[in-house]
Amino acid sequence: MNQQTVRAPLHQFSVPLSATRRGARLARLLAAEQLSAWGLPMDPARLVVAELAANAALHGRVPGRSFRLGLTVTAAGVLRIEVTDPRGESVPVRVSAPPEPAESGYGLLLVEESADRWGVPPEPFPCKTVWAELELRHRR
Repeated sequence: MNQQTVRAPLHQFSVPLSATRRGARLARLLAAEQLSAWGLPMDPARLVVAELAANAALHGRVPGRSFRLGLTVTAAGVLRIEVTDPRGESVPVRVSAPPEPAESGYGLLLVEESADRWGVPPEPFPCKTVWAELELRHRR
């Protein structure tokens, strides 16, 4: 085996949730419970999950379809948070700041500040996954 062999993750969790405010809240609570069970710090992961799940429930909602929360901890000490929703045509874009003061629109800015990296890989239509990674060894 060469040195770049992919290793299985240390921990994995995935759950479908209703694309509602209640589903987004449940995503945050389930993530906190899972992180606690794995002995990992809850913050800022809890904030990142809350923002990505809220975006999926608000902007990724398709009636009758759910979104999926995924958490993975790699052997390299990285927590990867993924939220997949059925609105592949609605992809978030990076912005440095909201154009003017507003009560909303700060979610991805919070993700940008809290996560070590985040993005949206090209997905087969009609879905999209927004992911964020946290380096755990810097956050204990």
